[in-house]
Amino acid sequence: MNIRFFNNKIDNFITSLEKITIAKALRTIDLLERFGNDLGIPHSKKVCKGIFELRVRGNQEIRIFYTFHKNEIVMLHAFVKKKQKLPMQELDIAIKHLKSLVKL
Repeated sequence: MNIRFFNNKIDNFITSLEKITIAKALRTIDLLERFGNDLGIPHSKKVCKGIFELRVRGNQEIRIFYTFHKNEIVMLHAFVKKKQKLPMQELDIAIKHLKSLVKL
């Protein structure tokens, strides 16, 4: 399945991480590209309707929100997770991007 980024902020975010975290993120993205909908825990988890989180574990806990749109995987938003609970402001950004994507 083809993967694309909603905007270049996600690409910039990934390249700004520690080298080992970049490698883990790219590996996890590759798994998503290969397995698509079949990728599950511990790498992927459904967060809400139409939005999933790609989970990159390590010293830096990374989450990348994504959706499936027109036979593609679209990366909506990425952030460093610092607390156990999912930050709602980060999810709100992904929801906003999803809504604008659906309008296109």
